[in-house]
Amino acid sequence: MSPQIVGPPAAPGAAAEPDRVPVAVPAAADGEVPAAAAGPAAGPAATPVAGAVASGTTAALPGLPQALSARARTLAGAVRRRCADLARMESPSGDAPRLDALAEELAAGFRATGAIARREPGPAGDHLVIEWQGRDESLPHLLVVGHHDTVWPAGTLADWPVTEQDGRLTGPGVVDMKGGLAVLEGALALLADLGERPHRTVRLVVVSDEEVGSPDGRSLVERQLRGAAAVLGLEPPHPDGRLKTARRGSTRVRLTVTGREAHAGNDAHDGVSAVDELVDQLVLVRGLAGQPGTELNAGRINGGSRANVVAGRAEAELGLRFSTVEAQRRTLDNLARLTALRPGARVRTEVLSSRPAWPERTGNPLLRHVRSLAAVLGQQVDGAPAGGAGDTNLPGSRGLPTLDGFGAVGAGAHARHEYIRLDQLAPRIALLAALLAVPLPRLRDRGEG
Repeated sequence: MSPQIVGPPAAPGAAAEPDRVPVAVPAAADGEVPAAAAGPAAGPAATPVAGAVASGTTAALPGLPQALSARARTLAGAVRRRCADLARMESPSGDAPRLDALAEELAAGFRATGAIARREPGPAGDHLVIEWQGRDESLPHLLVVGHHDTVWPAGTLADWPVTEQDGRLTGPGVVDMKGGLAVLEGALALLADLGERPHRTVRLVVVSDEEVGSPDGRSLVERQLRGAAAVLGLEPPHPDGRLKTARRGSTRVRLTVTGREAHAGNDAHDGVSAVDELVDQLVLVRGLAGQPGTELNAGRINGGSRANVVAGRAEAELGLRFSTVEAQRRTLDNLARLTALRPGARVRTEVLSSRPAWPERTGNPLLRHVRSLAAVLGQQVDGAPAGGAGDTNLPGSRGLPTLDGFGAVGAGAHARHEYIRLDQLAPRIALLAALLAVPLPRLRDRGEG
């Protein structure tokens, strides 16, 4: 399949590029636009570009906002096809050959928009680091995070093919997050089509293990946080299109119990049942999860060998969600202190992956900036906290300006009705292209580093 998203040629006699907007941008000391010039916190869906909004938010757009939106509409069909093609390349977590094939396909597509792409080896599939040169290389980079693994096992397409119907594209991984990757490729293709580059360096990290907690990809994301001006996530937004302004913490824990095997009929008194011990431990754990700010899902349990053998081993994999950093720390400390209830049994807890809680940020100048951009593009965009966790938890928990949900609008992630809304592709492409093209406002106080 072709890796490049290409829009239709301009109409005969049309200008190759739209007219520039030659409005001076009042620059801060670090080259960023002061927050006061970023426009209103929210605005109506469509207003002419004028006054303070034009002189601040839209001054550095590569063309009139109408031109961005029009170009995005011409690219929407190619992005739709790109998303479908990516979804047809199954990429379950842990399947390195399939993930590596998709990584190479993604790298080719992003290179076609002017990026430099490299693969980073991972134990369960390669990650990607992709970079676009900005117009002002002296500015801190803008970090974008995504993933190319899905929760769907290989072979899912056999009974759930990628299908387009009633304005929706459905299929395994279309919204989480093949759609987000396709939208970003479309946004960079739009800028390249206009002969433009992002305002500052844009660095994209695509990890291969996000759906299992990014046990290896986390360190790659963390290395890119140093010096980042802000972080954007390509996860899908809320179903109504709102961006994600905070996330709960998430931890996967394996609870392993070792007992002692014995004949269940003749020598049961010599055995120590790991299954019975695990059941009792799970009752205790359920009580721990009842504390404020903590939710628990016992996602997988196994153990024992035969009905006539006292079980010598059993384990459970637990998924925990936390509203606050304090709840996360308290619950994990309690789990680490679990001890066996039966003489001869042993209990061990192991953290498989963990993401810190990302709390809501008061004021949120990055969200205000995106709202202003959306307003001049004829859109309305807002934000709200999300229940799920992702790689944006890392920068968000550390106080870096962070927003997630810039992927395709849709619903049903991890479910058989997963879909994206095709009518929302063009607005997302235009919004993301504008966000990459214009200067950022000052997002942090000078004392925040």
